[in-house]
Amino acid sequence: MEKEVISQLASLAHERRLSVFRLLMRRFPDAVAAGELAQVLDLPPSSLSTCLSHLRQAGLVAQTRVGTSLLYSADTQAASRLVTYLASDCCRGRPDMCLSNPQRSEPERAIRKYNVLFICTGNSARSIFAETLMREMAEDRFDVYSAGTKPQSELNPFAVELLASKGHDTSGLRAKNLDEFTGDGAVQMDFVFTVCDTAANEDCPPWPGQPMTGHWGQADPVKATGTDAEKRLAFQQVYGALKNRIRAFAALPVETLDRASLQTEIDDIAKQED
Repeated sequence: MEKEVISQLASLAHERRLSVFRLLMRRFPDAVAAGELAQVLDLPPSSLSTCLSHLRQAGLVAQTRVGTSLLYSADTQAASRLVTYLASDCCRGRPDMCLSNPQRSEPERAIRKYNVLFICTGNSARSIFAETLMREMAEDRFDVYSAGTKPQSELNPFAVELLASKGHDTSGLRAKNLDEFTGDGAVQMDFVFTVCDTAANEDCPPWPGQPMTGHWGQADPVKATGTDAEKRLAFQQVYGALKNRIRAFAALPVETLDRASLQTEIDDIAKQED
């Protein structure tokens, strides 16, 4: 185990390799093409190839082939073993000595509502869908918010039209900047979900309180082209995919699951077929 840990720590002790690994962790369970990694991180292909080779040798990144393309994903089990080793050995079995935001106590989890935030780039469609669906499915258990890393000035009219056609109340919806949820005095989140790849690619500071996170990336329906009917179909497909995921999440016994089990459930939901 020590040899594995030394190899992993050595691999991560490099700015570019650490950036690649962090991006793949944010995109998990997605498998991401090398070209996209290079574009997001602004790395030359040769440098990225070297980084991926080191991370694969350390067992932190997995490679799969789909047709002629090579895709890369984080090995979360390896990352978990590394963190467990550091917490149990280097922290003398006292993770509270190393973690600045220890997990909330189980009694507290059981008696209060949970705060959940959905993030996409524009906060004009996908995260708005998620906010609306989650609120109407489980408002008794969750306080729900959404935000954009680069929010639009107003909601997309096709998104508002679709929500209204499904009988949702759209009167209180608005595009919001992520900054509203990250400053002093902001609501402390229990769950943070990215619903677009662009938002997941962005390197954000760690969230206070160590909320559970998940990536349920959906294609941007705002970019759909063609007739209005074809554009509406793109919005409908994203709405349906998010509805399936949120229904599955809302059905989870959040109050009784430990963090590891809950994270596994969240990641499994992300793998659902649209």
